[in-house]
This record gives sequence, structure tokens and C-alpha cells, in this order.
Amino acid sequence: MIIRPDGTYRAAPFLGFAGFGAFWGVWGATLPLLRAQAGVSDAEFGVVLLFIGAGALPAMLLTGRLVDALGLRVTGVLLALLGVMGVVLSAAAANYPALCAGILLTGAGSGAADVALNTLAATVEKRTGRPVVTRSHAAFSATVALSSLGAGALTAIADSLLVNFAAGAVVVVALGLAVVTTTRPAHAQDAAACKRQDAAAARERQDAAAPERQDAAAPERQDAAAPERQDAAAPEGQGEPARPGRRSWWVALVMIGAIGAFAFAAENAYQSWSAVLLTDAFTASPALAAVAPAAFATTAALTRFATGTVTLRRPIATLVTASAIATGGGVLTAFAPTLPLALGGIVAAAVGTSALFPTLLSYGLRPVPDGSRGRATSAISTVAYLGYLAGPAYFGLLADAGGVQRTFLGIAALTAVVLAAIPALKRADRRALVQVSRKVASAGPKAPPSW
Repeated sequence: MIIRPDGTYRAAPFLGFAGFGAFWGVWGATLPLLRAQAGVSDAEFGVVLLFIGAGALPAMLLTGRLVDALGLRVTGVLLALLGVMGVVLSAAAANYPALCAGILLTGAGSGAADVALNTLAATVEKRTGRPVVTRSHAAFSATVALSSLGAGALTAIADSLLVNFAAGAVVVVALGLAVVTTTRPAHAQDAAACKRQDAAAARERQDAAAPERQDAAAPERQDAAAPERQDAAAPEGQGEPARPGRRSWWVALVMIGAIGAFAFAAENAYQSWSAVLLTDAFTASPALAAVAPAAFATTAALTRFATGTVTLRRPIATLVTASAIATGGGVLTAFAPTLPLALGGIVAAAVGTSALFPTLLSYGLRPVPDGSRGRATSAISTVAYLGYLAGPAYFGLLADAGGVQRTFLGIAALTAVVLAAIPALKRADRRALVQVSRKVASAGPKAPPSW
């Protein structure tokens, strides 16, 4: 059964990711002003930017439990707080210690908003049967590009760090409040329908698993059933699997996150180093070199909008195709003899890499019950984010050893690892997640928090 809520439910993730993209677009365009106001060197500023990850990782780990406990409305609040943090940072970053503290808090706000938004998108996708996760990520990509252009124009007019972040905060806070409004509490009939949907899915999975259970010996069946009976009888086990199931759950989610880390590292490398490639390997002017990251971001947004339905209905086929295209794009970029061919490789890589993480996230979260989806999102996103942080260092080491252009072979290797891991993902991860979903459903989990 698919729930068909009105348009405001479906709009919430798109509004949220648009606000998230607006913040990061302003951030990227305003970094030179931030460095100048704090009066730090390039080396010091490079160290300061590491505090983004230092703040984001613990926040990502904790936010899932917060969303599960308080409900999806907290997503809009976290997004609005992120917008306010930009203004606080612009006002307080007058020296090196204040800059470090401000960026640490900004990273924490970003990590929290990231997990909450992905939990919201996955929940709306499950309730509506629409490709919300992939297309909301497309909204993020599009608004990053638009807001960075807007921030650049505002810098040319006012040349003020505070003005840039204040303008961004107006947009981000407004969209955060819109998320709070549109994620209103679900009607009782919708909540009941969701319970019936989960129960029906659990019965189908039990029926599908029946032949496998019949092949086992009777004592083994009794031993396997005992923990499930204990889980159902123990109130503290509700909403979360008991220890054996919990281990399977976390292993599956961490595996999906690890595959996502390779995808994130590849995507970040193209976004960060494509302009450097055109400058170093093809002596392009700065204006021409800027075409590469712009083409990558635009292609990523268009791909996510266009492939949303396919990623929802055929996730494994999407992952295979996308990782193969991304790998081919990396090889073409590494050996391209001319600038147009290198751009073609970058665009092909954008088509492939842009579909990987949203598809993994949608695929991994779909069987997870509503009351546990925040924690599941935290697990996947935190592990995947490690790839995003490690990607620049990985590329830099390879580039130092063999040159920028040939280093894109190393990036193609990352997406080749994703391709090689897909069969294991299909066999192990999906089965483990479905098993845990069945356990939670049979144990009678608590009703999910209201929207």
C-alpha cells in the first residue's frame, strides 16, 4: 500500500535540500572574504577547514537518534539553525581561535541538517512511492550553483562577509520554517495505513523466507526462534532489534555507507580538481577552467532529476550502470589528449557519480521502519562522509606522484570498487536489512514519531 499525502508532504524534502544547497552555495563563494576577515594565512585556513568535518561527524552520529525521538519536524529547525550559524560566524570570526570555533559549530550544524534532511526524504519516498531522495539531491545541486552565483554577484556589489551570510540566512531560515510547516503531523489514518503497509510487507517477506526455514533442522529452527520470541517479549527491544539482529543491521548499514564513501570520494575529486586539470594539463585560462566544475554540477543536477524514477524502481541496475559510466569517464579524463575530450570525460563522470550515493541511500533505507530510520541514516551518512573527507588527500597524494591528469585513473578505480561491490550489496545487505525489518515489525514497534 502506498500512502498518497497531499503536495505539502512531498514538497518538504525539496524545500529542505534547496535551503541546504543555498547555504553551501553562499559558503563556497564567500570563503575568500572569510579568510580575509579572520586575517589567517592559506596554510592556517586549510587547517581551519578541517574543523568542518570535525564538527560534522559527531553531529551526524547523534542526529539520527534525535530525529527518531522528536519526529521529522526537527529537520526544519536544524536547517534554520544552520542558516543562523553562518551569520554568527561572519560576525565572530575576527581571529584564528574564533574562526576555528565558528567553523566547528557550522560543521556540526551542517552534519545535523544533512542527516535530518536525508531521513525526511527517505520517509517521504517510502510513504509516497515517488523518487524523492534522488530528486531532492538534485534540488541541492541546483541551488548550490544558483546561490553561489548570487553570492558572487552580491560580493561584487557589497564586498561584505556579513551581508552575504545574512542574505543566505534569510533564504535558509525561510525554507527551514517552510519545512516545519509542511511536515505537519500525519493524519491518524495515514499512520494506521503505514502500519498496515509495514505489516503486509513483513508477511510477504516471511512467506518468501518459508522454504529457507523448512530446509533447516527442527532444533535449529527452535534455537533461531528463541531470540525472536525474547525480542518480542522484551519491551526495551521495541523499535530496535535485539543484539543479534542489531549486529546484522549495523553491518549492513555500514557496508552501504562504505560503498557510499568511495562514491563520495570520487564525486568530490571531480568537483574539486577538474578546474585544476584544465589549467595544468591543457593550459586553460581561469575563466575556461571554471567551466569544468560548473559543467559537472549542472550535469549532476540534471542527471538526478532525470533518473529519479529509474533509481527508485531499478536501484541495482542503476548502481551498475552509473558506476560503469563513472569509471569510463575517469579513464577518458585520464588519457584525453585534448581539452574537449577531457570535458567529455568529466561530464560522463558527473552522470555516473551523481546517481550513486542517492541510490545507495534510498535502497538502504527503504526497508528500515519509520521509528529507526533516523539512526539508520546516521550510520550510512557518517561512514560515507569519511570518503568525502579523505577524497582530497587521496587525490593530492596521487597527483604529487604521477601528475593531475593521470590521477583520474585513481578516481576511476574508486568507482570500479563500487561496481565490484554491488553483487555483495545485493546478496548480503538487502537480506540483512529485510531480516531486521521483519523482526522489528513482528515485535510490534512503537508508532513512528509524528511529522
